[in-house]
Amino acid sequence: MNRFAEWSQFAQKPLWLVCWLCLACLIAGKQSAAQKPEQVSNILRIAIDWPESARASSAVRDRVLQKLSSTETIQVIDNSARPDAILHGSATIWRTGYVSTSPRSQAAKEATYQGYASVELSDQSGQALWSYLATPRRSGWKRISDDLGDQLATALIAAVQQLNVASKSTRAANSDERRGTSAGDQTLKGAGATFPAPIYRKWFESFEQTQPGLKVNYDAVGSQEGLRQIRAELVDFGASDMPLPDEQLQNPHQQLLQFATVVGAVVPIYNVKGAPDSLNFTPEVLAGIYLGKIQFWNAPEIRALNKHVRLPADKIVLVHRSDGSGTTYAWTDYLSKVSESWRNAIGAETTVSWPVGVGAEGNSGVADTVAKTPSSIGYVEFIYALQHELSFGAVRNASGEYVKADLDSVTAAAKGAVAESGKGFQTSITNANGKYAYPIATFTWILIPAIEKQSRKDHALHDLARWMLTSGQKQCQLFGYAPLPADLAARELQALDTRK
Repeated sequence: MNRFAEWSQFAQKPLWLVCWLCLACLIAGKQSAAQKPEQVSNILRIAIDWPESARASSAVRDRVLQKLSSTETIQVIDNSARPDAILHGSATIWRTGYVSTSPRSQAAKEATYQGYASVELSDQSGQALWSYLATPRRSGWKRISDDLGDQLATALIAAVQQLNVASKSTRAANSDERRGTSAGDQTLKGAGATFPAPIYRKWFESFEQTQPGLKVNYDAVGSQEGLRQIRAELVDFGASDMPLPDEQLQNPHQQLLQFATVVGAVVPIYNVKGAPDSLNFTPEVLAGIYLGKIQFWNAPEIRALNKHVRLPADKIVLVHRSDGSGTTYAWTDYLSKVSESWRNAIGAETTVSWPVGVGAEGNSGVADTVAKTPSSIGYVEFIYALQHELSFGAVRNASGEYVKADLDSVTAAAKGAVAESGKGFQTSITNANGKYAYPIATFTWILIPAIEKQSRKDHALHDLARWMLTSGQKQCQLFGYAPLPADLAARELQALDTRK
C-alpha cells in the first residue's frame, strides 16, 4: 500500500479517533524529548578539594584533572556550583636514591622516587561514596606523578560508572536519614590492634557525624591487650588481627561475636643504603633472616634474588614487635605455612620467642625504629610503610610470582582464600593462591558481646558494627585497606542480627 492510500484510510477515521491519535503522538514526542536530559543527569558533576600545594602533590592533582577532562561521564566544576560530589585528594612523593643510567659512567645517575596518592569521593553531606589509594606501578619511563594520577583517574572513572547518582531530592532525603537518631551523650570504648588503627580512627570520626552526642574512643594497644580488655569488660569492643577459635568465642562466662572488618597487608620494610625500594624476598629468605641464619645484606641468598642490586656487607639489624600483636600473628602465621623450620622452632602466635632482633611497640614503633636504624628490617601493616616513607619488598607468592602489596594484590588474596575456604569469619588468608595475590595479607577483626543489653549504648554499638560492615567499607581503600568480599560482608550482617 502506498503512502497516499495510507493517508486516505487515516482521513476516513472518525474525528475523535484522529484527535486521540494526534494527542498520543504529541505526548510520545514530549516523553522522547524528555529522555535526553536524563542522559545528561548521568554525568557526575564533581568539585576538587586538593588543598596541598607541594609541587609533587600538585602534579598528581593536575594529572587527574587532565585525565578527567577527556571523559564524558565526569564534569569538574567549582564547589560553589553545587556539585553532585566532592573529590578529596592528597599525594606524597619522596626520593629514595639514584640509579645509574650508563654502565660506562658512575656520574650518569637518575633519581628514583616512591610515594602514594589517595582520594575519597563524598556527597555534599560528607557521606563517603568511594575511596582509593594508588602506589607506583612503574610502567615504562612514566613519571611517578603521572603514574599515580593515571591510576586515580582510571579508578574514579570506573567507579562512577557503577555509582547510582541520585537526584537532589533523593540525596537530601538520604542526608536526613544519615543524621539518624540521637544516641545521647554516650561514649563507646574500644581497644586493640594497631594494624587497623588508621582506618578505625577515620571510621569512628565519620560514624560520630551520624550519631549526635556519641563519641567513639579507640586505644591502639595491640591485639593481645585488646583481647584482655574486652574479656575483662573494660571496653565495649575489642580489636584483633588474630581471630579467636569458636571455643573461646562461646566461653560460658562471656560470649563474643567476631567480625572481619577489612583486609590489610603486612610488608617487610627495610633501611639499607643503596638498596632499591623494591627488593625481592622469598619465604625461605624471610624465615632465614628472622631465624638469625641469614645475617648480612650481601648474603648469597639475598643477592641471588636481586642480581642487579649492589647490596652492602652490613649486618642485618632485625626489628620485631615487643608487645602482643596481631600483626606478629599474621607474620608468623605466614612463616609457619611456608617454612617447616620456622613452624617447628617458633610457630604462629601474637607473641613468640624471637631468636634475634630488637623489639618495638606497635606498628608505628617498628616503623620508627627501622627508619632510624641503618641496615635494619622489620614488618608493619602496609599504610605504616607509606606514612613513614619506608621501602618495602616484593614477596614471592604461592604461584611463584614476586608481588608487592597494593589494593589489587590484597584484594586478590582475600577473594581467592575466601572462595577456597568453607570456614567461618576467622579464615586465615596468608599464602593465598592466585598469580596476583599478595602472600602476607590478613583480615582484622572486632569483638563485641553476643548478648545485647538493650541499652542506648549497646544499640549504638550494634549500629557501629553494622555501619563498619556497610558504609565504612567505602572508606577503607583511602588508607590502603581492601574492602571485605561482598559475600563475606553479607554473611556477617546476618550474624550480627542474631545478637540476643
